[in-house]
Amino acid sequence: MSSYAKHQMHTRRGLIILLASIGWASIHLARAQNLPFISGGGGLITSTNGGNTTYLPIIAPSLVAPLGDHLLVESRASIVDSFFPRGNGQPGYKHDAFLGLSYLQADVIANRNLTLVAGEFLTPFGTYNERLSPIWISNFEDAPLIFSLGTMSTASSVGGMLRGSAFSSDKVDLDYAAYFSVASTNQQFNAERSTGGRASVYLPNARLEAGLSVGRLLQGTRENYIGAHLWWEPAQSNLRLRSEYARGPHAQGYWVEADYRCLRFHGENSMIGRFEPVLRVQQTFRSQPDSEDGLPAADTQKVDFALDYHLPHEVRINTSYSRQLSSTGNRNIWQTGIVYRFLIPTWRGR
Repeated sequence: MSSYAKHQMHTRRGLIILLASIGWASIHLARAQNLPFISGGGGLITSTNGGNTTYLPIIAPSLVAPLGDHLLVESRASIVDSFFPRGNGQPGYKHDAFLGLSYLQADVIANRNLTLVAGEFLTPFGTYNERLSPIWISNFEDAPLIFSLGTMSTASSVGGMLRGSAFSSDKVDLDYAAYFSVASTNQQFNAERSTGGRASVYLPNARLEAGLSVGRLLQGTRENYIGAHLWWEPAQSNLRLRSEYARGPHAQGYWVEADYRCLRFHGENSMIGRFEPVLRVQQTFRSQPDSEDGLPAADTQKVDFALDYHLPHEVRINTSYSRQLSSTGNRNIWQTGIVYRFLIPTWRGR
């Protein structure tokens, strides 16, 4: 057996043991309390980029286990099998498998304004990482171009976080999140030493949210990141507008996304009412070369158009076309996917 195969085997074994331990703790500590459950999604995604097609079967289960009235354990795993062309004129496809945790955290609910988080958690920078990255939520199969700015390349942090609602009323909500992450090179808990946070204000009457994010890398070359987001869902409308801006040491960019669910045409269960067209516009601007920040090497413009179709029983078909323009070359990207969202109680409630 090759060293790579051994490494993959040990990684899978460690993850299975870890998830089994969480399940055992959930059963013995929460049997007579709130009901733990497993949710998530699975699907098949295809992506044709520059004439090369990649196939991605994926399952992303999430565990939520209440352990009493003030403690909650959360985790999400990703199981991905990718098939992609060999390249260099060789026929056939290569095969690669990935199994890992997106996060594994314990939440201590101190009071209505403060929750203490410890473990591996999604880095609270911008909105996409925490809110839109799950396969069953995102309107597009790929993340925005600026996704890696502020999330410290790993998208997750290992350490502690304070978050909650600083103030809440009928007219305004003020939310916050502040974190510190240690450096970790563990295969399953990989993170960089960093700190940062996010603050946002939500106006319920206007259905408008605006926020600011900051991040600072504390290892290697010290780097600062700033970001902003604006979300608007007009009242009595099926339109949603989302946007983000992020700036790093060597690049900056933004994305704006608008989607509309055609519910006004005979309701959500009608043939037309199941359609959801989506438009996303993106731009990145490069100030200095940087091969590690995850952004394109040159200024890039990208327009994405998706047409999603909602089937019964939490099944959705996603189709999208993207046109990417850059001095390094223009290309067309076609993506399709079928996604199923599931929710499974771990045992019968009392």
